[in-house]
Amino acid sequence: MKDPRLVSEGTAVATSGLIHRVLEPEGPGSYKTVVMLHGRSGNEDVMWIFAKTIPPGWLLVAPRGIKPDPAGGYDWRPRSQDEWPTLSQFDQAVDAVTRFIHALPRLYNANPEEIYLMGFSQGAATAYAAALRHPGLVQGIAGLVGFMPIACDAALEGSPLNDLPIFMAVGKRDPLIPIERAAGCAQTLYVANSRLEYREYDAGHKLNAAGLRDLQTWWRERDQS
Repeated sequence: MKDPRLVSEGTAVATSGLIHRVLEPEGPGSYKTVVMLHGRSGNEDVMWIFAKTIPPGWLLVAPRGIKPDPAGGYDWRPRSQDEWPTLSQFDQAVDAVTRFIHALPRLYNANPEEIYLMGFSQGAATAYAAALRHPGLVQGIAGLVGFMPIACDAALEGSPLNDLPIFMAVGKRDPLIPIERAAGCAQTLYVANSRLEYREYDAGHKLNAAGLRDLQTWWRERDQS
């Protein structure tokens, strides 16, 4: 895989609103697209380890989070210790990600009918929040060791996810997102009428080899649809 290109200034940042890295496929578009959202204290460089699970020929884009983290890197929504953020607290991040997604067809010839989100930890929470706030915005989500925002009951009315494919990977030994919390988040996604593939792995706050294999299979299914 060639190196993704850093876009830190110019028209693409002005249009999309976010610094990002992009890997453009060969051949004519429009392209199936994955927007990769990093976790807490991450940046536009850290999600590329998961790029190998995505079929060739897809457009891959990784934006930088909107808030600097005191520990380094960037966040989508800073989280205090022992505090689970609410859906409304992700609204600024959701607005930024939504603007970014809408810019991709013009900037990189993304297919607006084939845009997916893949988020790690806080990035997964941001992806879930975006799908709840804007049903139909994306065609699927891969949520890796993430969580659902709390206080989202009003947004769940009317089954907003409308059979949206979601791959949810959780670690049985995750010290940051306990397995009980992850299972509760999965139940919320069921209530929202997602087409959820929920997988537990013998891992901590990361995706192990089995998880990577399952993720690759899930992306292959999206490629064939």
